[in-house]
Amino acid sequence: MPNLILFDDPVIRTALLPFTFTRPVAEIRVGIQTLTEKWSDVLGQAGSFLTESYLQAKFPQDAGADNWYISGAVCPTAALHEAILALAPGTGLITAGGVVLAVRTNRALSAPPTVNDEYDFQTFAEPLTIIYNTWDIFTNNGDQIRADFARLTANRTSAPITDPFTRCYAPENIFVESGATIRAAILNAENGPIYIGKNATISEGSIVIGPFSLGEESTVNWGGKMRSNTTIGPFCKVGGEVGNSIFFGYSNKGHDGFLGNSVIGEWCNLGANVNNSNLKNDYSNVKLHSYATGQLEDTGRIFCGLMMGDFTKAGISTMFNTGTVVGVSANVFGSGFQPKHVSSFLWGGAIDGFATYRLDKALHVAAEAFKRRNKTFDKQEEDILREIFTLERTRSFDKPSRFDL
Repeated sequence: MPNLILFDDPVIRTALLPFTFTRPVAEIRVGIQTLTEKWSDVLGQAGSFLTESYLQAKFPQDAGADNWYISGAVCPTAALHEAILALAPGTGLITAGGVVLAVRTNRALSAPPTVNDEYDFQTFAEPLTIIYNTWDIFTNNGDQIRADFARLTANRTSAPITDPFTRCYAPENIFVESGATIRAAILNAENGPIYIGKNATISEGSIVIGPFSLGEESTVNWGGKMRSNTTIGPFCKVGGEVGNSIFFGYSNKGHDGFLGNSVIGEWCNLGANVNNSNLKNDYSNVKLHSYATGQLEDTGRIFCGLMMGDFTKAGISTMFNTGTVVGVSANVFGSGFQPKHVSSFLWGGAIDGFATYRLDKALHVAAEAFKRRNKTFDKQEEDILREIFTLERTRSFDKPSRFDL
């Protein structure tokens, strides 16, 4: 079988910043799994990556004499799987719009394949879910939970829910992995499945509406209100009210406060009573900061909340406006609504302004966060953050608004 290599389309990668500062496109979580995990399940092998050079040490490419290069932004379907299996060496698949979906080649590529390369391309016309923009992550999350749930639970039996004070609606649509704990909760899967990962916890008084996914070792805190189309990735602690949002993993929102139509990266923390707006008062389309243009661009959507990159923290009672983008390793706090875009490695808030987050301090905090989860913050992780610090500080439209701290 050919090697599975997931490549970053450079245009899509830029559109998916700040999340792709710290990971290949395929490592984005949408539904229960990351795109890497989906393709690994479907093709029965671990995937590797063709990504940015500074990410390659952590996410290496493992190419051989026969390789499938598949776009890391495309979600697998049965029809696309079948079409990829049928590819001969030197051939590929593109969309009707000219986006490369996959190629099969007998050599290792140093750059992502394009329509101008010498492959015999066929147009794939079946419906697909492709993550082109950051808001596509939460827009497609419910459908991807359904698709992942069907694949992950096929021909398997759920662990039982034995707590007599937990009420389940449509229990046939609820799957519980081994070691999970559920106490005095309401689980409503009438409109979509609920997946509860290994050793996860749903605490007393929680209300969970499907489609919903709770990752391995993650916790819904007491009285949590988990609305539909929400994914809590592995090793998270989440409370308050969350709707149509995704936590990639290793992030916390431990207290009350509303989060809607939002995407939260890894190693983030939202303090008590952090809230975001996801709908404008005039019901007009939300505009979101674009890393490609450096300007606010129309999403075409009336619901859009907070996009937060890895390692970022928000202090208690922080308020994020409709369609806010916060980069990697920022520290945002203070009264008033925060700016619509906060660059990576900034420290401060709307009222007093922002300063550059000292790199040595940011690296120390990241290492401490890893230590709290019994993980090691190694040179690979440090080098990635150092590169992002340099990239962000050289952007003309991302200069800190005050002074270096």
